[in-house]
Amino acid sequence: MSPEFWLRGPVDGVSPLLMPVAHALLQANADLRSAAGELSPAELWQRPGGAASIGFHLRHIAGSLDRLLTCASGKALPSEQLAAIAKEGDPGSPPASAEELLRAVDAAIDQALSRIRGVREEDLLVPRSVGRARLPTNVLGLIFHAAEHTQRHTGQVITTSKILRGEAVTSMGAVGLEPTP
Repeated sequence: MSPEFWLRGPVDGVSPLLMPVAHALLQANADLRSAAGELSPAELWQRPGGAASIGFHLRHIAGSLDRLLTCASGKALPSEQLAAIAKEGDPGSPPASAEELLRAVDAAIDQALSRIRGVREEDLLVPRSVGRARLPTNVLGLIFHAAEHTQRHTGQVITTSKILRGEAVTSMGAVGLEPTP
């Protein structure tokens, strides 16, 4: 079994300052394939306990990476990107398959890595804004958020997949550790 991506060394063409972002995206991609690759369309679109479906998370990862990196490049979101947000939770007819959704994630992560390779270190602190409220951030903040946001949704996919498969979802309290009074 290979070590996690952050222990595999540099990613070609990525600035050392952005290497953690590349590693996080590559790890997310591997984890998503493992967690969702064998699920049926019915499982992908289930919403256990009212939680978001795995299909939603996969579409959202692909779309949010594109949107966040568009903002990082200083461009306004085109209408197609904004319209896609409303469709992220729609399974489609017939419902999208794991392979279809994971191909979209693969493409989004490949595109994100390509865009990250093109970021110059001297541009990392260039101011940017996000959303209609034009909230302040910078290029580095947006790129970092793209990675941590992807990781957050990847964790939700992993947990939801385990729930659907009836596997144990462990946490500190679930492994026999007593809470501190």
